[in-house]
Amino acid sequence: MWPRERRRDRRGRALLWCAWVAAWELARGQLRYSVPEEMQKGSFVGDVAKDLALELAALRDRGARVVSEGRSQYFALHEKTGHLVTAARIDREQVCRRLLEKCVLHCEVIVEGEMKVYAIEVEVRDINDNAPVFKEVQMEEKMSETTAPGSRFPLAEAHDPDSGSNSVQRYELSGDEHFSLAVQTAPDGEKRPELVLAKALDREESAFHDLVLRAVDGGEPARTGTARIRVVVLDANDNAPVFSQAVYTVRVREDVPVGSTLLTVRATDADDGLNGEVKYSLKKGTDMASDMFRLDTETGAITLVRSLDFEEGDSYELGVQAKDGGGLSDTAKVVIAVTDVNDNAPEISVRSLVSAVSEDSPAGTVVALLHVQDRDSGSNGEVRCSLGAGLPFRLRSSLGSYYSVVTARELDREEVSEYNVTVRATDGGSPALWSSAVLPLRVLDVNDNAPVFAEARYSARLRENNAKGALVLRVRAADADWGQNARVRYRLWEGQVRGAPLSSYVSVHAETGALYALCSFDYEEVREVGLWVQAEDGGAPALSSNVSVRLFIVDENDNAPQVLYPPPAAAAAAGPGLGWTGVELAPRSAEPGALVAKVVAVDADSGQNAWLSYELAKATEPGLFRVGLHSGEVYTARSPLARDALRQSLVVVVKDHGQPALSATATLTVVLAESVAELLSELGGVAAPGEPPGSLTRWLVVAVAAVCCLFLAFLLALLALHLRRWRRSRLLAADGGALRAVPASPFVGIDSVRAFLHSYSHEVSLTAGSRKSQLRSPGASCSNTLTPAPPPDQCAALLPQEPSSAAGHSGDALLVLRTSIIWGRCLEKE
Repeated sequence: MWPRERRRDRRGRALLWCAWVAAWELARGQLRYSVPEEMQKGSFVGDVAKDLALELAALRDRGARVVSEGRSQYFALHEKTGHLVTAARIDREQVCRRLLEKCVLHCEVIVEGEMKVYAIEVEVRDINDNAPVFKEVQMEEKMSETTAPGSRFPLAEAHDPDSGSNSVQRYELSGDEHFSLAVQTAPDGEKRPELVLAKALDREESAFHDLVLRAVDGGEPARTGTARIRVVVLDANDNAPVFSQAVYTVRVREDVPVGSTLLTVRATDADDGLNGEVKYSLKKGTDMASDMFRLDTETGAITLVRSLDFEEGDSYELGVQAKDGGGLSDTAKVVIAVTDVNDNAPEISVRSLVSAVSEDSPAGTVVALLHVQDRDSGSNGEVRCSLGAGLPFRLRSSLGSYYSVVTARELDREEVSEYNVTVRATDGGSPALWSSAVLPLRVLDVNDNAPVFAEARYSARLRENNAKGALVLRVRAADADWGQNARVRYRLWEGQVRGAPLSSYVSVHAETGALYALCSFDYEEVREVGLWVQAEDGGAPALSSNVSVRLFIVDENDNAPQVLYPPPAAAAAAGPGLGWTGVELAPRSAEPGALVAKVVAVDADSGQNAWLSYELAKATEPGLFRVGLHSGEVYTARSPLARDALRQSLVVVVKDHGQPALSATATLTVVLAESVAELLSELGGVAAPGEPPGSLTRWLVVAVAAVCCLFLAFLLALLALHLRRWRRSRLLAADGGALRAVPASPFVGIDSVRAFLHSYSHEVSLTAGSRKSQLRSPGASCSNTLTPAPPPDQCAALLPQEPSSAAGHSGDALLVLRTSIIWGRCLEKE
């Protein structure tokens, strides 16, 4: 650029020149101005109001405007000053590319009020803003070694868009003494350089000559352009091929099929024979152009060998050479312009991708970074991106053409464990092209689900006397998590059964959830076991859940009935093999249906296994007595006869209803007697004649002592049973209901024994000094009615008094027996 002072001086001179020209043209009715190119918008061109003698007020009131030829408006009229100013920056080489010498722009000033038109011509003067440029910076010339000195060879001219002195003014050549430069001036004033052979060539001395051609314009400061020339020395050949055109230009669409012929170049050679045969070849150019096109060496046809892509290159320039057989050649330029079509779908590049994301990641977590681009131009390259519907993800625009794929909400691996996120990109072409990319995303598990049992509660029935290690049931729990978080292990909650740890009764397999019995259960001791099984997963921290398990022990018929009455002392007296035995008194005057005795039996089992039935298996007189099927009460079937034996032996069989049924026997001895003396004589076998009375007394004392001992033992056993039940209830309360112990049988208990003793208590009246006695039973006694007990104060009255001196040994024995019976009744009452 020029210095600021010189530019200001030129502008002043330009204004003076404009004023002079305006004065001259005013006389001719037309204004002419001159301005340099590249002036800023709004720069002064001329004072139209002054030059046309128009008043500014009238110019504003009547209205005036500038109209230019063509679409571009380069000038405008300033309303306040009446000056003609530039409306835009003017580039002379662009506006007047076809005008070489002068660039004149025409416009008219129209005054609306006066309906007058004034023509204005503005000459745009050139400034040296362009340097000379050679079309080819590398040129090659081939010369025969027989070429005579002084021969001239035209060279490519340099092109300078400037005009006048600012265009190319001279050429300079340097590099070799064999050549010089001559410049010819054409009739149109254009300077054409020629290479002049100044010294004969010798190919054997030097086959190549490298020269530098420089073009210089006339601007201040001067601008230059250079080109390199390589001269190849050839053998003699006096005619070189000549192309029909110096420049070949063709425009093709980028979707033209591969193999299509784009154009054909043609060169002719006036020589004959080998020197006249022309071969075509591509001069060294860009690698891309060489790979895209193929030149037929014989015909000069240029064909497409690879698909064109406007985005890779919108134009290609090829240097084509025609060479004859003698080595002379000519060159031409081929320009191939490519037009764009919407042939490129958008490209999605995954720059960063997270292969897995945790399911508890917050919303907005970035899982992928994408870059989207379309190689087309204009609307064909505008891209819109979208995601598939129904996915918990969204797109977020980032810098430029980058997009982030982020989570829209928290994920749930148990709902969807893997996602294939499809990103779709669509361009704005018609028809639109699209492409998609699939982003595989795996959801990592978090231990957010506790194990869930298949059932809300479990229960199982197990028969008693089971084998140790028997499988009871299986509990199953599933965990919706994955991997270690879904691995479930089972264990028992600690508890106690009958004072022992629960783990000594049952166990659970940690992996399978199988519940096993570690001991053989007895229904009579344990009827139900309640426990809790915990399922815990392998997460960190671990989650767990519990389920209640009820184990019901099913009774088996493993207990035979036990006879409580007749007492066991009678069985011992009866000898082995006879079972339970007892002695009862039946008056001979008894009516049919009179209660004689009652067999009391219990079964430790329950349910059907504890249902007892009684039947008379054997009797001395089969038709004399009968037994209640379910009560065990012995009644007289008829009145005793004189022919009936005094001593009747009855065998009662007690059976339960189990499968198979178990049974027990009780043997009763019923004496048909009206008095105690007869009963005692029958029990004692009636002492032999001559036996002294003292022998009977001793037997009575022994019998009474045995009965007392037996009764005391029975009371101690009942007390122990009561203590055991009390202790068991305390243990059950301590276990929190984990085990419910069931009593052995509803028939066993102190109340039952009391009822039994009340039902069969007898009053015996003995007289001193006599062997006769009287046995009396309460008349209201029956199987379903308990004999009322005497008041508490009667027990002392029943105690024996001091025997009289007149009583003998037999009287003492009878008093002892009476005392024992009454004492037993008092103890039984207590």
